[in-house]
Amino acid sequence: MPPGWPADVRPPGTHDWERTATAWLFDLCPPDYRAYEVLRRHPVVLARVAHHHLQGAIAAARTGLSTARQDLSDVADVATVEAAVSMYEREGARLMALARSLALVEQALRGKRFIRRL
Repeated sequence: MPPGWPADVRPPGTHDWERTATAWLFDLCPPDYRAYEVLRRHPVVLARVAHHHLQGAIAAARTGLSTARQDLSDVADVATVEAAVSMYEREGARLMALARSLALVEQALRGKRFIRRL
């Protein structure tokens, strides 16, 4: 599989690959999303919903990072503010990696084939 393919998702075409993709995608969404039948029955729709949810989280992390020093300077000491900034940086990187993985899974659900290069 290409770099960034989620470890919890079996490769496309293997037994149960869509089930593992669906489970992984649901893990990216709020728990209440599992109640929607359309998401359980249509993994491509779930992938789009997960994409939008993840993009919202990325935007929130970027906003938090850009405003943390100003927003927290009057309620926390410098070390705590810098720890919050560091957390936003790490979380932003984690979310961006998840977005890359999600894009690969969505492409596979839409029928893209990944070619193994030796």
